[in-house]
Order: sequence, then structure tokens, then C-alpha cells
Amino acid sequence: MNRALLFILAGLISVIASNAIAMELKNIVYSTKDAGTVLFSHAQHLAKKSPRGTQAFSCATCHADNKSKKHYTMADMYKGHSCGSCHNGRHAFDAHECGKCHQIKEIVFQVKETGPTPFSHKKHLAKLKDCSVCHGTLYKAGKNPSVTMVEMQKGKSCGFCHNGKQAFNLNKCSKCHRSPELTYATPPVTKAIFSHALHAQAYSCKDCHSGSIKPDRKKNKRVTMAEMAKGQSCGACHDGKVAFSVKSDCATCHAGFKTPGKLTFKNKSGTIIGYFSHDFHTAVYQCSNCHTTLYPYGKGKRTTMKQMETGASCGACHDGKIAFSVTGDCLKCHKST
Repeated sequence: MNRALLFILAGLISVIASNAIAMELKNIVYSTKDAGTVLFSHAQHLAKKSPRGTQAFSCATCHADNKSKKHYTMADMYKGHSCGSCHNGRHAFDAHECGKCHQIKEIVFQVKETGPTPFSHKKHLAKLKDCSVCHGTLYKAGKNPSVTMVEMQKGKSCGFCHNGKQAFNLNKCSKCHRSPELTYATPPVTKAIFSHALHAQAYSCKDCHSGSIKPDRKKNKRVTMAEMAKGQSCGACHDGKVAFSVKSDCATCHAGFKTPGKLTFKNKSGTIIGYFSHDFHTAVYQCSNCHTTLYPYGKGKRTTMKQMETGASCGACHDGKIAFSVTGDCLKCHKST
């Protein structure tokens, strides 16, 4: 009877002891000020095996003084304290490999002028390995104040490495910022296309995105062809010297642009009374010779023959000197009835 009681007591003690151990082997979550939460797994550490196949760690490996509640910094760990006594690159991975314990995020910065700008921790850590290259010297962990491109060009933030020596230069904007192909609605002519990819082959972003041009991602003040012809916007380069003139080949920018060919003019009853050939005129003149000094693009106000005789519309050239006079051979433009 006494012997049976001993067996029962022994079994109860064993169950109580195993439950106590199970309760102690909990995952611990540490909350850090700037670097999120860190999970410590007792089970994962105790499951480690030595080269001989035996258990590598026991509770006593770490808990020599289980009453100690001192908080250790990463700097302390780098010196061999706390986790750093094993995580030194010899016994276990180095404490500088922050991503092994801390959650590493891919970051997207919302930049007012250029839109969402990604930063990849994964790509940078593949080359740098050590988070302390940036965190501690350039940035604190967590949120940091915004830094302008001007400040970066002076060596701050990303500019500390991205100087053309250690990493690509900051002037290669498309490495970080989106460079979309832009389409502008320009009725009544076809849409105008601006290709960042084409321009970036010959120029750097700052050639346009600085100084007097200053386009950005947001809507800019619309610039007319007349203003471009005076050197504004695209006209700063497209002047016939640096690049083709905005006054010349319209189809270079306006996708699918075609001259309307032969225009017909009708009277109130719908009968065709006159013709104008774009094909004939553009073989000799540029679009800008007429548009927009004489005519707006699209449907313009009807001009009478009397007004033309005083130099309006066709009469600006058809004066008997530059071209045949509007008072001359009418059948060159009007259909004979």
C-alpha cells in the first residue's frame, strides 16, 4: 500500500515538474523603442545541437544569474554582453545581423514632387551586411526627419554613400524615382508625348528639373507653343540649335500627327466653294508659319475675301509678292461652277 502511494506521488511530482518546465519555456517578446518587437524563443535555442549531436545549450548557459533584470543595449551586445556572448560570429550569427532578430521592412517614401519612392532594406543589406553602417551614424532606427535632395548632395542621408564613388551618384534619379512616359492632351491636334526614357539617354534629370524649367510631378502651368517658341519649357532646348525646333516637325512630339490634307470650305447650303491643301503648303512652309499667328489650331473664324485683301488670313502671304494675290486667279482655290 505504501509502495503504491509512493508511485502515485512520484507520478504527480513528475507531472508538476514537467508543467513547470513547460511554463518556463515561453517565447519572450521584447519591445524596443525604435526597432519594433524582438522575439526570443527558448525552444529554438534549447533545440540547438553540438557537432557531437548532443544538446548545445542548457538553461544554465544563459541563466547563470536568473535574478538579473539589467537592460542591455546593442552596443553592450557588440561588446560581448547578453546575447552578444554567443552571437559574435563564432558561436552563433553576429549581433550585427540585425534582420535575424528585428523585422526589416521595405519602405516607401511619399515624395511630394516625384511620387512614391521605394527604399529596399533587403537590397542594401545584401551588399552592406551590417545595419550599423547606416543606423547610428546616418539614421536612428524608426522615423527620421525628411532630407532634401540638396542636403543629400552635400553628403547627408543617402548622399553619404551615393556620391558616385561608393555607390551610384544621386543624379541618376530614375534609380529611385519613377520616370513615367507623359502624355499631354492638346486638342484639337493629337496628344503630345514626352519620353523620359529617350531624354534620359542624353541628359541628366537636373538639366530640366532645376533652374528656369522646374517641371515636377504635379500639374504645372500649361505652356503654349508660342511661349515655347520664345524659349520656355521644351523650347529652352528645342530651339533648332540644341535640339530640333518646336516650330518644325510637329509629328515628332504629337503622336500620329498628320496634316489634314486637303481642306474643303462650304457655303451655307453645303456646296463646296473652296479648297486648301496642307500637303502642298507644308512642303514649303512650317506649321508655325501659319499656326498660331494667322490661325488657331482647329476651326477658326471664317475670313471674308475682303478681309484677305487687307492682309488677313490667306492674304498675309497671298499678296502678289510672296505668293499669288487673292485678287488674282480665283480658280486656284475656288471650284468652278
